[in-house]
Amino acid sequence: MAAIAIPQFAAYRRRGYDSDAKSNVKNAATSEEAYFTDKNTYTATLADINNKGFKQSANIKVGLAATVTDFVITATAAAGCSSNTGIWSFASTSGTVTGTACN
Repeated sequence: MAAIAIPQFAAYRRRGYDSDAKSNVKNAATSEEAYFTDKNTYTATLADINNKGFKQSANIKVGLAATVTDFVITATAAAGCSSNTGIWSFASTSGTVTGTACN
């Protein structure tokens, strides 16, 4: 039983890390758009989108890059994924979330 259950549990955890990172990216993007509505510019400051309602998850690192007309938000699972995995981004120019699944 353990030979079946342990790998399944690990796979469920990795998918959970990915879901958490994707959720943070989407929520941060919504807050960035709320900031733009008020200021007519995007911000590269995490505190500014926190003031618009974004709440970062404890085990997710969020990065933010912005110009006046576009932005990119990146969320990385801080634990539970191997190097260079569990990283998800949203670019306002494409409007899509892309990334590398947690391994």
